[in-house]
Amino acid sequence: MTLGAFSISLTVKDIKASKAFYETLGFAETGGNIDQGWVVLRLDGKVIGLFQGMFEKNMLTFNPGWGQHREELSDFEDVRALQARLKAAGLDVGDAIEPGSGPAHFMLTDPDGNPILIDQHV
Repeated sequence: MTLGAFSISLTVKDIKASKAFYETLGFAETGGNIDQGWVVLRLDGKVIGLFQGMFEKNMLTFNPGWGQHREELSDFEDVRALQARLKAAGLDVGDAIEPGSGPAHFMLTDPDGNPILIDQHV
């Protein structure tokens, strides 16, 4: 099983201060819209999303269909199949995603209450 690209989505209080902090560590902005309260920063294969006012908690994010550098993968498990398989394994993955293909997402929570977003963009 592959879950695709991995990133950490951080809930921040001051997105400009947080962005400046991570840029000092060597991260560079590669996406998002700071005026909308979100930016994506990268350093090598490491990805951090900064989100102000969007989420209550930090969360892990996986992107089926993407490699770690946002390259589209030709062979991957669609988010709908992944959700069905995890549900069959006994995990609470919420309501079923509408049938079809393309972008979709679902969420689950680990045993310690950490949210996990499975977010397919392709």
